[in-house]
Amino acid sequence: MKVVFAVVVIFLVGYVFILNKINMLEAGKKKVEEEISNMKFAKLSPFGEVKHLTILPLVDYYAVNDNLSTEPGVSYLIRADDTNILMDLGRNLQATHPSPLIQNMDQLGVKLEDIDFIFLSHLHLDHVGGMEEQRQGTFSLSKGHINIGTITTYAPEEVKPSSWNPNMDVRVVNEPEVIKPGVASIGPHPRYLFVMGYTLEQSLAINVEGKGIVLIVGCGHQTVDRILERARELFDEPIYAIIGGLHFPVNGGRIKKGPLDLQYITATDNPPWHGLKENDVYEAIYKIKSVNPQLVSLSPHDSSDWALEKFKEAFGSRYEDLLVGKEMKI
Repeated sequence: MKVVFAVVVIFLVGYVFILNKINMLEAGKKKVEEEISNMKFAKLSPFGEVKHLTILPLVDYYAVNDNLSTEPGVSYLIRADDTNILMDLGRNLQATHPSPLIQNMDQLGVKLEDIDFIFLSHLHLDHVGGMEEQRQGTFSLSKGHINIGTITTYAPEEVKPSSWNPNMDVRVVNEPEVIKPGVASIGPHPRYLFVMGYTLEQSLAINVEGKGIVLIVGCGHQTVDRILERARELFDEPIYAIIGGLHFPVNGGRIKKGPLDLQYITATDNPPWHGLKENDVYEAIYKIKSVNPQLVSLSPHDSSDWALEKFKEAFGSRYEDLLVGKEMKI
């Protein structure tokens, strides 16, 4: 009898928890839709251009060789002419020092003192240096002291540097803005996710001379539709490339706990039982094709091998694998 009672209690607690999460989700989605409907931004174009652009993945799920560390996290070194941008800081899954980010920077000859600014796409654990950072509202490059000096960090909402890298000047990006000629944030997009709750994410837009806008995305929680819609609103230049994470853990995510596919559960603003489907990937491909980019590169940190293969099939020679240690030249 006690066992039956315990099972009933567990069921009721679980039912109340799920019901509460669904109610929060619906309220959150309604708030987000209201916010987005009230967002109106002036054109940023013309906002300058850069002659040379390279993107070097420092942290991601696959690498060009076994000497480089990999994990389900993101960090890119973006060189736009003479400006070096560190976009996101990886996950540091084992909370080590040196972190995978710092290890790979050493392997690839990237020096901290050459970084001009940090750009955080959003404040989830796989982009700010770990779970502890996400919980505490901080960001770190490693779990040990890092002498990076005082540089500006652009974030979509309030965040603090960790004690390991304290000398950071955090600037919150509230709307689309030009960071320097040819380099801009498209501004934060809100989205309410079933597990992660209210999330703000920004992407980088870099205008390359004679080519157009290169969009560099962290996780794509904004959705492809809204990223492209925002780009069309802000820029007159064509979209030349879309590079980075779009969060399609369809048919197998990268982070699992027992039978749970955690990325699949956290990937959507619907309950997991109405989560992402194969058709969502096909629709995203269709939307991206509508702007006719000349380069597409999907991050494997939050998209399955199945999704990567579908993107490769769809874009053919215009698709490039995104691998730690493989520099993309625009």
